[in-house]
Amino acid sequence: MQLVDNSTFLTRLAAEFESHKEKGTIWLTHKRLTHDGEDATMNDADGTREYPCLVRATDGKKVKFSTQVESKDLMKFHSAYGSLLKSSMTTLRKRDKKREKQRAEELARRKRRMAEQIVVEGPKRGNGRRKRQRKMKAIVKQEELKERVRARDEAKARSVST
Repeated sequence: MQLVDNSTFLTRLAAEFESHKEKGTIWLTHKRLTHDGEDATMNDADGTREYPCLVRATDGKKVKFSTQVESKDLMKFHSAYGSLLKSSMTTLRKRDKKREKQRAEELARRKRRMAEQIVVEGPKRGNGRRKRQRKMKAIVKQEELKERVRARDEAKARSVST
């Protein structure tokens, strides 16, 4: 891992984003840097101790570099870092909210159909016989669906409890 200064880090990170624009992954990590041999707890007795921040970037293979940001430079670094991230992540796909809404409506429609009662009426013979048969098939299908949902819910409850 190569430790570089803040401006070099941002320059190299921009270059990595450019090289991975079509395909690839870049991992970014942030953490508070603790000094060797000291207590790593966050609370400080007098509250005057300030720790630097360590920011790392890697592509998971051979490119690995990091920078150490002092607490007094943190706001300036984060503003530059944030604008770099916003400008580099333009190829991300936006969520398709229309499709999500359609799926939610379809699920609600199915639940309503499953809950409503099917009334079988009409003659057993003659005109309306086929309509009555279709309703009988719909009742059987609805009962099978209810049984599948019940079995799925029980399986889910068992997996959560274990």
